[in-house]
Amino acid sequence: MYAVTLLCVGKMKEKHYIAAFEEYRKRLGAFCRFDLQEIPEQRLSDRPSEKEIDAALNREAEEILRRIPKGSAVITLCVEGKGMSSPKLAEYLERLTLSGTSHICFIVGGSFGLHERVKQQSALRLSMSEMTFPHHLARVMLMEQIYRAFTIQNGSQYHK
Repeated sequence: MYAVTLLCVGKMKEKHYIAAFEEYRKRLGAFCRFDLQEIPEQRLSDRPSEKEIDAALNREAEEILRRIPKGSAVITLCVEGKGMSSPKLAEYLERLTLSGTSHICFIVGGSFGLHERVKQQSALRLSMSEMTFPHHLARVMLMEQIYRAFTIQNGSQYHK
């Protein structure tokens, strides 16, 4: 069975985000083995310098890079990434599968994004939108899009 790992910086605390996330995790069970791994977000001062932010992102990157499953295709969410429609994402994931990839690892950074070292591991840098969203909301939105991609591939009525 296909495997999807979601590596996220930070832990969700908001009950409404957790409930929505869990609903899509449950739904994904019909299509793949799903694994969520949360990496602690580095603590920063209220007004961190660029140097402090870079150091924190570098520490987070070390943990992220350690946890990427061997042989997986990596997709990072980043503001400068490529925007895709839901059908295009479904098509992209299907092409990965047809090329022999059986494990996809999505990575969502924290408040300050991801270190460039993590982004360099990407098969795809994906942008959800040009707008800015809280990273916990982006996590829920990504789960819905992963689920939607599987339903598109399977011809479900979910995607209209």
